[in-house]
Amino acid sequence: MKKSAGFVDKLNAVLSPLAAKLGNQRHLQAISTGMMFSLPFIVIGSFFLIFANPSINMEQYNPETAGVFLRFLANWKEFAVANYDIITAPYNLTMGLVGLISAFGIAYSLAKDYGLNAAMNGMMSAVTFAMVCTPVSEGNINLNYLGTNGLFVAILIGLLSVEVSRFFETKNIKFTMPDTVPPMVTMFMNTLLPLLANIVIFYGLNVLFLITTKQIFPEAVMQVLTPATDLAGSLGGFLLIVTLGNVLWLFGINGSSIIFPLVFTLGIAQTGYNAEQLANGEAMTHLMNLQMFRISVMGGAGATMGLVILMMRSKVSEYRTIGKISLIPGLCSINEPVIFGLPIVFNPILAFPFLVAPVINLLLTYFAQKLGMIGLGFIIDPSFTPFVAQAYLSSMDWRNVVFTIFLIFTSAVIYYPFFKVMEKNRLAEEK
Repeated sequence: MKKSAGFVDKLNAVLSPLAAKLGNQRHLQAISTGMMFSLPFIVIGSFFLIFANPSINMEQYNPETAGVFLRFLANWKEFAVANYDIITAPYNLTMGLVGLISAFGIAYSLAKDYGLNAAMNGMMSAVTFAMVCTPVSEGNINLNYLGTNGLFVAILIGLLSVEVSRFFETKNIKFTMPDTVPPMVTMFMNTLLPLLANIVIFYGLNVLFLITTKQIFPEAVMQVLTPATDLAGSLGGFLLIVTLGNVLWLFGINGSSIIFPLVFTLGIAQTGYNAEQLANGEAMTHLMNLQMFRISVMGGAGATMGLVILMMRSKVSEYRTIGKISLIPGLCSINEPVIFGLPIVFNPILAFPFLVAPVINLLLTYFAQKLGMIGLGFIIDPSFTPFVAQAYLSSMDWRNVVFTIFLIFTSAVIYYPFFKVMEKNRLAEEK
C-alpha cells in the first residue's frame, strides 16, 4: 500500500501542475463545461439505442428449440425492426444532436467567463453551427453532422464565435441607444452585428470550401481523419488505427466513427473466414476477427469500464454519480457519459491510460487466441449487445466470458493510479 501511495504521489507531482495549467485555461474550461450540457441527452439517447437493438442474432434463432427467454428476445427484435424509426427518434434527437448542443454549451460557458451575454452567444454559436453542418438538398436536411461527427466543428465554432462577439464588445462597435430604450431592445440591436459577422465568416468559409472541394467543412474533416485501410490487416496496424481513434477522442472528435468502417469490415471478413474453416473441419486461424474489434471498444473507446468501476467507488460524489449512470451504457460499449461527463476530453491525467488500456487488452486478446486460451470468433454477433454476452455469442466459448471480465479488471488496474491523482485533486478543491 505504501509503495502504491508513493507512486500515486510521484505521479501527482508530475501531472498535477500540467493539469492545473491546462485546467485554468478558459477555452479548455469552456470546452469541458460546455460539453456537460450534452450529458443528460447522451445518457437518455443511449438507452433508446440499446432498446432498438435487442441482444439476439436472428440467423441463429430456431423457434422450435428456443426457450421462453429467446422467444421473448425474438419478438422484441421483430418489434424493434418494424418500429426502428419510431424507437430511435429520441436517440436521433438527443445523442444525434450532441454537436449542436455542445456548440451552444461551449459558447455559453466561454461568453459567461468573458462577462458577455452567455445565452445569446450560445444561440449564435448553435445557429452558425447548424448552418455549417446541415446542408440542404432538394428540401431535405442532412443531419449527419449535428451529432458526434460534427463535434470538432462544434468546438471550433463554439470558441471562435464568442471571440468574434468579444471583438465587437472590446472595440465598442455597437449601437448607442438613449436611456429610455428598454434593455431588451438594446440587446437585440447589439446582437445583430456579431451575428451577421459570425454567419458571414463561418458560413461564408463553408460555402467557399464547398465550391472549391465539393464538400462541406465537417465532411472534409471526417474524410481527412479517416486512416489508410491497408494498415488494418496486421496487429501493429490495427493497434495504430485504434490508438489514432482514441487520440481523436481526447480532442472531442468521435474517433470510433472514423475507424469503425475500416476495423469493423476487416473483423467481419476475418470472422467469415473462420466460419468457413470451421465448416470445412479445419482449424480456425484468423486472429484479427470481429472479436478483436469488440475488445477495442469494450466498455467504449479507451476501455473505460474499469474506470467506471473505480468511479462508482470514488470518494467524490460527482464521480460516483457519473459512474453509476455510465454503467449500463458502458456494458453496451457506449461511454460518451464518461468521455464528456468526467471528462476525458482534454484531460491530461487520464490521457495516458485512455490510450494504453485498449492496447494492453488487445495484445492480451491476440496472444490468448494465438495460444488457444480462448476461442476464436466465428459468429458475427449483433451490435450493441452487452460485451460480456458478445464474448460468448461470437465464439460459443465460456472461456471468452471469463477472459472479458479479466480484461475489465486489467483496465481498472491501469486506470487506478491516474484516477487516484484526479480524485485527490478534486477532493483538495472541495476542501
